Amino acid sequence: MAGGWAQDGAVNEQIEASIQDELARLKARAQPVGESLTECAECGEPIPEARRRALPGVKLCIECQNARDHRFKARAGINRRGSKDSQLK
Repeated sequence: MAGGWAQDGAVNEQIEASIQDELARLKARAQPVGESLTECAECGEPIPEARRRALPGVKLCIECQNARDHRFKARAGINRRGSKDSQLK
């Protein structure tokens, strides 16, 4: 049961909207285009044929891509939905 001014299910709707926003952001990320490299652009190791066929335009080997994907990326912790709780902090 929701209390205050929130409608029933408001929290779940906000969570779902945040998940959809994040999925849309991930889908919008630039994908490699063009011809794949045979050697990694960062370390020079050979890129396996299966990876080149699976990801056209790939420029990095799996290890370098994993390292790039796991680098820290600071993101704003702003609640764009404007809930009262986030405005009180």
